[in-house]
Amino acid sequence: MFRTIVRVSYITMFVLALVFSFVSERANAETTSIEILKVDGTIVPVIADYIDRGITSAEERGNAICIIELNTPGGLLDTTEKIVQRILNAKVPVIVYVSPHGSWAASAGTFITIAAHVAVMAPGTTIGAAHPVSGGGGEIPEDVAKKATEYSAAWIRSIAELRGRDSEQAELAVKESKSFSVTQALENNLIDFQADSLDNLVSQLHGKKVILADKKEITLDTVSTLVVINEMTGGERFLQVISNPNVAYILLSLASIGLITEISNPGLIFPGVIGGLSLLVAFYSLGTLNAYWAGLLLFLLAFAMFVAEIFTPTFGILTAGGIVSLIIGSLLLFTNNPPVLAVNPWLIALVVLVLAAFLVFVIGAVVRGQRRRAVTGVEALVGMMAEVKTVLDPKGTVIVDGERWSARVDDGRVEPGEEVIVTKVDGLKLIVSKKKN
Repeated sequence: MFRTIVRVSYITMFVLALVFSFVSERANAETTSIEILKVDGTIVPVIADYIDRGITSAEERGNAICIIELNTPGGLLDTTEKIVQRILNAKVPVIVYVSPHGSWAASAGTFITIAAHVAVMAPGTTIGAAHPVSGGGGEIPEDVAKKATEYSAAWIRSIAELRGRDSEQAELAVKESKSFSVTQALENNLIDFQADSLDNLVSQLHGKKVILADKKEITLDTVSTLVVINEMTGGERFLQVISNPNVAYILLSLASIGLITEISNPGLIFPGVIGGLSLLVAFYSLGTLNAYWAGLLLFLLAFAMFVAEIFTPTFGILTAGGIVSLIIGSLLLFTNNPPVLAVNPWLIALVVLVLAAFLVFVIGAVVRGQRRRAVTGVEALVGMMAEVKTVLDPKGTVIVDGERWSARVDDGRVEPGEEVIVTKVDGLKLIVSKKKN
């Protein structure tokens, strides 16, 4: 009887385990994972890496949706191309949500929004203004501008057609720099709907049908969801911060100041270390932002002129040349990029003033040091205090810096223990004077 009860217990536990496992798997299968990415700032390479990581994470979860909360003034074209390609070839639905209120998806953000399987905007947001411009904000050469505009227009048209959006209106964002409010974007079929909040977005997604790159049609089920907020890592945030033209320019300037200080005063170490580290980080940032090599060469030429001025004073000629080279190089540094990735002109002015003041100080210190009379050997004794060892009348002995010297007082008599001042060195004898009270 006891054995029968035990067997029944084992069978019951086994059946319960199977049921629990089945229910859990069914619940997991019915639960949709929502991977939320937050993109706030210019579109630079680290943003592309972050989005790729987020979409990959969603793909690995299986039954998942990836939502990109977007707020950007634009960014690099090649980085935008990578992001758009990743979205178009994603194995899970990718929703771009221009948010929060008051945000915008300008320039590069327009391409990313239109490429989404579902494009959504929050109230008070805008998209558009995707016309190619130079880094200074002005018009680029006519032939280059025409090619860039035609390429961008054709690209955004193909993306819009793929997603079933109004390709003509999308093309106007490129050719005429047209911007769209959320209402206009809805009327012109550039987005799918408006959402007041993330919760409202998720609820409106339910039942929407999307077609993935493999032509598979999926009906979104957001009744039961598991929300996963995929934040940028500390390393990604750091790379995003330094992938800023103003930060890169400041780092390059700090590197110049630190290295010039170390070169003019060898052995200080700290300025050299700071300058070296700043230079390495600046080079990463400049490479990320596609810095124009001519601008960088002019910046380096300015640095060389400043160093040459320190060692071969030319009464400011090299310094003046270096400042001119610095200004021109600064203006050219990011001319390959859109205005959002250009150095602030006020920052350039501030850096030039600081570097000029710093060089005046350093060069002045060097010149004063070169003009100062070198005092070595016994000549260094002149001006030092000496203690009388034996009476000076007028000759005797004194102690200077722990050493005994023969001495002669230039006037009167001095008793032992009194202090005198060394005024001259005559061979191996010191000429001293009484200490004035």
